[in-house]
Amino acid sequence: MERTEIQELGEFALINRLTKELQNNAPSTLLGVGDDAAVIDPLGKRVVVSTDMLVEGVHFDLSYVPLKHLGYKAVISNISDVCAMNAKPTQILVGLGVSNRFSVEALEELYDGIKTACQLYEVDLVGGDTTSIPSGLTLSVTALGLVDPEKIVTRSGASAGDLLVVSGELGSAYLGLQVLEREKAVFKEAPTAQPELNDHSYIIERQLKPEARTDIIRELADLEIKPTSMIDISDGLASECLHIVAASGSCI
Repeated sequence: MERTEIQELGEFALINRLTKELQNNAPSTLLGVGDDAAVIDPLGKRVVVSTDMLVEGVHFDLSYVPLKHLGYKAVISNISDVCAMNAKPTQILVGLGVSNRFSVEALEELYDGIKTACQLYEVDLVGGDTTSIPSGLTLSVTALGLVDPEKIVTRSGASAGDLLVVSGELGSAYLGLQVLEREKAVFKEAPTAQPELNDHSYIIERQLKPEARTDIIRELADLEIKPTSMIDISDGLASECLHIVAASGSCI
């Protein structure tokens, strides 16, 4: 496989190469990649903003996480936070810290995952930054979303007697991580051994390729239901319940 060193292109040529085929589709995106800043028209709505940083060796392990899956997951984890505010994700910005261990082709693979998530969820990539770091890979995504002022849902609206409802199958991603870590340990002991993943494809996909519940936001709107409180539970159900309790106060 061809390998192009990042220093052969330089920062701006690299950004142009990674973003050259981007098209803006959201009506709220007036100006995206290519200028000093993006221009967003909130269309009379409230703007919801969330950001997450993923650091190699802390949040992901490239020995079993493909770069395309990493790019996809980075987008999903951020727009999921936007959904937790009962908002529709509309734009993202990507910050990338990369060492010379990675080639231009590797970054294109990462951006393939980012672009795939943007296309699937109808979100525009409108800007970001790229810089060199001494080692490893760091990925930061900022997500923006829009919501009608009267439809914003925070963590602080819960009260005693409210029904606690979750979406999806909790624990699947954690089990997928355990399988991947197990196979990594086996590989260290026996590098010629083939990974045993066939019976675990679903939970591995939940770990490597999670999905944001934009469908829940649409269903709530269709049913004209506004929850009293919402929160993203990617960090675990118990801890997030405590966050709702702490923020709401009245249900302690």
